[in-house]
Amino acid sequence: MAKSALTTRFWVIAGAALLGAFITLQLGFWQLDRAAQKQALQADIDMRAALPPLDTAAVGGSGETSHWMHRRVSLRGRWLDRHTVYLENRQMDGKPGFYVLTPLQLDGTAQVVLVQRGWVQRHFNDRTALPELPQADGLVQVDGRIAPPPAKLYAFEAREQGKIRQNLDLAGFAQETGLPLAEYSVLQTGPQGDGLLRDWAAIQTGVAKHHGYAFQWFALSGLITSLFIWFQIVRRIFIIR
Repeated sequence: MAKSALTTRFWVIAGAALLGAFITLQLGFWQLDRAAQKQALQADIDMRAALPPLDTAAVGGSGETSHWMHRRVSLRGRWLDRHTVYLENRQMDGKPGFYVLTPLQLDGTAQVVLVQRGWVQRHFNDRTALPELPQADGLVQVDGRIAPPPAKLYAFEAREQGKIRQNLDLAGFAQETGLPLAEYSVLQTGPQGDGLLRDWAAIQTGVAKHHGYAFQWFALSGLITSLFIWFQIVRRIFIIR
């Protein structure tokens, strides 16, 4: 009877160990598959970034824009400074400050694009004090790349208004200003002579993260298998001897 109970216990543990090892093994392969998808996405982003920049005529015309994401652009237009917005609690090089966003009226077209112009450090004693930006009344040349609007930070449910905001909703901002804003923004790059920093983080799809998770799942699967072999097989052999 005791031997039968031990045998039943052994097979219950064996089944649980086999199930655990199988599940963790499959999770490891799933993470590798996710990594492969992210690698393909990164390759697509790099390929788009290597294409010739889009000019004002191309961006200002009508057409499908979804495939423009991460493309470089070289635009001519006029800053609509009265609609400049400062997004607070944004960091660059580990320092708190503002992201400066200004709509750009494209030259020769009705199209307006929201440009993420750069970052400026906030005033430590007065959070409402805004930096003075150089004014450009005529045409300006803006080099950059097409990008999603700035990521949203946590904020209480409230309508964002005024020059200083926590977040900016592109559709809501277009309705608020009455501007025909494009459904994407432009992340400005190039010289920093206007007092704004543009040390934007490189686009990373997180491939390394998935490789790390895969290693952890494979390691756990190996650990379950090793513990089962050691405690349920190897030790039994030594006890019997």
